[in-house]
Amino acid sequence: MNSPPDLLDKLRALFARVQSRSAGQPRPLEAVIDDVLGPCEVSIEGRRTITFGSNNYFGLTLHPDVVGAATDALQRYGTATTGSRITSGTLALHRALEDDLAQAYGLRHAAVFSTGYQANLAVVGALCGEGDHVVLDMDCHASIYDAVRLSGAKIVGFRHNAPDFLARQLSRLPAGARNRLVVVEGLYSVYGDLAPLRDILAVCRDAGAYLMVDEAHSLGPYGTRGLGCVEDQGLLGQVDFIVGTFSKTLAGMGGFVVSNHDELAVLHMVARPYLFTASGSAANIAGVRAALRIVTEQRDLAERLWQVVHRVRDGVTRLGFRTSDTASPIVPLLAGDVESTYHAWRELLAAGLYVNLIAPPACRADACVLRLSCSSAHTDAQVDEALDALARVGRGAGLIA
Repeated sequence: MNSPPDLLDKLRALFARVQSRSAGQPRPLEAVIDDVLGPCEVSIEGRRTITFGSNNYFGLTLHPDVVGAATDALQRYGTATTGSRITSGTLALHRALEDDLAQAYGLRHAAVFSTGYQANLAVVGALCGEGDHVVLDMDCHASIYDAVRLSGAKIVGFRHNAPDFLARQLSRLPAGARNRLVVVEGLYSVYGDLAPLRDILAVCRDAGAYLMVDEAHSLGPYGTRGLGCVEDQGLLGQVDFIVGTFSKTLAGMGGFVVSNHDELAVLHMVARPYLFTASGSAANIAGVRAALRIVTEQRDLAERLWQVVHRVRDGVTRLGFRTSDTASPIVPLLAGDVESTYHAWRELLAAGLYVNLIAPPACRADACVLRLSCSSAHTDAQVDEALDALARVGRGAGLIA
């Protein structure tokens, strides 16, 4: 006789598997950083650890201008707004950052949200609803999938970075309607590959679809002024909506959307993540404003980042790791099955190197990834130390010959 359903049944099997797999060892999703020793060094379990698991692409989390701006705002405004943007949560700083973003992109409108995740929820949820279609690259971030599900719109997927497949999917929708939104990312976070935005935009224009590009990982490294892949591919002012986050290159917490569509000026009236979430703290917003100025004005940081990227890619290729064809700040090591990838991740951590482990549901069970995120703050010595650890662990784990 079957036992009655229990809410905790969903978690019991996972709990047992995690307990048996990681008893007495660090868990990949639960590594605790005890102290920050520098933009690319931390302490984990009392051990100095070089981190290639951060999205601190320009190393700005400890930049004196960013820290100074955040400190001044903390002392002036306190620790939190304690209100949403529509109640007591809008400071002059929030509006100033929105103006900064709009001016940086050369677009008319910008809105700021408390997290990058909520930026996607807000924009998709405000634009789309029941009866609408969101056509998204199948490698898009979980926040975009969640945004569509919560909106009630119908999800239509298309093969990753395949404009021809996108065109076929759009051709199957009712002709003449303008209630479809195509969503892609500039730089994809698992394998570090770039979207062919010009071809995708052409397909959208032919089909009468709006285009939204998530630049979470590409803001900073790409473009003449660091504004991302849309700028880098010469499409500023043509893409309908650009969404980004503060939690990577901009060394803060939050997200934004910029657009030339005047209707964006009233998005906040219907975007639930804007209406019902406390706004970002003054210290956070002030730090992001300082970081945005650095990113757009001090492009030597991008030059240094690309030097690190090429040093890392050349190193892992020379060692015999399998990686992607695209050079980007994200360097994926194609590791294979879950168990061997878990083992390699733990051995790297024990060797003083922290990297990100990408496992299901973020990828197939036989296509796990050890992901290295490069930073302009990585020194040559840190890169060489990381490569030494990768060489030792890679051979032992069977990831290289």
